[in-house]
Amino acid sequence: MLPNIVLKPAAVKFISRIVRFSGLPAGAGFRLAVSPGGCSGYSSEFSAEAAPGPGEQVLEIEGLRLFLGAESRLLLEGVTIDFADTPTQSGLTFINPNQAACGCSSAESAAPPGVTKIEIGAIGRGRPATLAS
Repeated sequence: MLPNIVLKPAAVKFISRIVRFSGLPAGAGFRLAVSPGGCSGYSSEFSAEAAPGPGEQVLEIEGLRLFLGAESRLLLEGVTIDFADTPTQSGLTFINPNQAACGCSSAESAAPPGVTKIEIGAIGRGRPATLAS
């Protein structure tokens, strides 16, 4: 089952550029791997890829092909994906309306619940970049 995901225009633009400038042939997509972790709720990896990997399904949104594994499909249900570029943050953000607030001692310095930051400089074709928030 494919998740119900909302992509904000800034995220569409960012993902489109990653795939377009990857040098991959037509039909390439954006592999997004999400796993639970951290105060923000998610740890994420992504890369531009020519085709989905084993066990991945293709979700087409706004003309983009997202390659999602089983765990990512479950975690992304109902999530809004946006892109932020501010002096303190640059990368994809995941807003999960169902994510509970963090109760740990680092909650004051953590990003809002359901938000994961992925730094632009960590992007590499064929090498997923990881940044846990």
